[in-house]
Amino acid sequence: MQVLGHTLYLLVLGILVFSLPTDGLNGTEGVILVIGVLGLWRYSWAAINFGRAAWYQLVAYPRLRRRAKNDYAGRATAAHAYFLVTSYKIEPDVTARVYQSIFAAAARSEGGATVVASVVDGADLRLIRSLFSLMRTDMSGVHLIVDQVPGTGKRDALAKALRIISGQAPTWRDIVIFVDGDSCVPIDIVERSAPYFCDTSVGALTTDESVEIIDAPAFRDWFALRFTQRQMMMSSMGLGGRVLTLTGRMSVFRADLATDPGFIRQVQYDFLDHWRLGRVNFLTGDDKSTWFWLLKNGYRMLYLPDVQTVSMERQPLPGFVESAITLMVRWFGNMMRTNGRALALPASKIGMFTWWSLLDQRISIWTTLAGPLGVVLTALFVNPAILPAYLAWVMATRYVFCLVLSLFRGGGFPISYPFLLYFSQIVGAAVKSFVMFRLDRQRWTRQTSRSAPRTTPKRLGNVLSSYVHVLTLGWLTLGVLFMTNLI
Repeated sequence: MQVLGHTLYLLVLGILVFSLPTDGLNGTEGVILVIGVLGLWRYSWAAINFGRAAWYQLVAYPRLRRRAKNDYAGRATAAHAYFLVTSYKIEPDVTARVYQSIFAAAARSEGGATVVASVVDGADLRLIRSLFSLMRTDMSGVHLIVDQVPGTGKRDALAKALRIISGQAPTWRDIVIFVDGDSCVPIDIVERSAPYFCDTSVGALTTDESVEIIDAPAFRDWFALRFTQRQMMMSSMGLGGRVLTLTGRMSVFRADLATDPGFIRQVQYDFLDHWRLGRVNFLTGDDKSTWFWLLKNGYRMLYLPDVQTVSMERQPLPGFVESAITLMVRWFGNMMRTNGRALALPASKIGMFTWWSLLDQRISIWTTLAGPLGVVLTALFVNPAILPAYLAWVMATRYVFCLVLSLFRGGGFPISYPFLLYFSQIVGAAVKSFVMFRLDRQRWTRQTSRSAPRTTPKRLGNVLSSYVHVLTLGWLTLGVLFMTNLI
């Protein structure tokens, strides 16, 4: 079936290309030039990241791994592992799989382990304790603490759990593993991650991810594509020792840093003072808060491309498009709320490539939207023949992109990937432009709580956000009209 899908895709692409008349694009030279320049820029940047990622996985990372193992072998004491797990409104069968994986990994920790489970429901508390008691592995080296919290939010739960761990007096040799309640950890996560913290400049690390989604094929492919893109980009950023996020699904921290009072305070009470919105208290995005604390304090954050967690996701809403947009609003909101203050850090401190990558998160919004906007305007006012030509360009470039991207997963990809990639790029850019001017919009997928308090009145803030957003889109449209010689 996949071979047939690829064959039909390439056949349609060929028909589009060969059906274009040689003189049928009169008057479209301006938009073709704009698309070409933007494409050269965007795909040059992609090629740089592809190259960096390949070098990291094939050369730099194996060296880093060998050095870390050698350093760890010379230590007299193995790291004690603290697993910090948050569970809220997750199906019991998923909770059972997650905690079984955590208990198995904890039992394998050479230096012992402590599992701190933060739960809201009493049913989760009883289930976790039952799972622990039924483990067939020797659990004598594992201490379980189940902390039932009132449900005031994930940030409060994380902060309380970190204070519990702090009371255990962890050292710089120990590690804290943050795990979401829907993510299974590798059984060897402690022995695979602890060696990297022999280097005291390393503050945290994160790993590759895979996904399990039942009965939602488009949503599953979309998530799998995102994780493939993530594998490539994280590897590229890992070459510089500073990834752009410490994923909340699972990341590992040096224990003395994760229990630092400033770190805990940043997790629990993070906020942004905005010139228009006033003080915006962060509801979501705890993974960005932990990342920013380490970034501003000068610590390195690594990526392990050969260690993989398994996330058991579900489609939050009935439709694929509305589900994807809901998640994008949360993800990109978290990104944009932290992007500005990270850019304010000196490039000399965080690394020039890291700084430019943060800047590109903003620039790529407008470069992504400029191309299709120029095509639509040209089709309306000059020559509609630009539409099939642009469609052929999109199909060709996205297919090649997915082909190269698939090399980071062993090759091969479903034919849905090019369509999902273009959807993510265009809709993602639109969502980013939306949340950039509405940094106060926040909502958890599983929770009813949304938008933490802010100091600007809600109605006034909404009006100002819409005004600035529309004004910016107007300037973008005017700029595209000029660049394409339409005016």
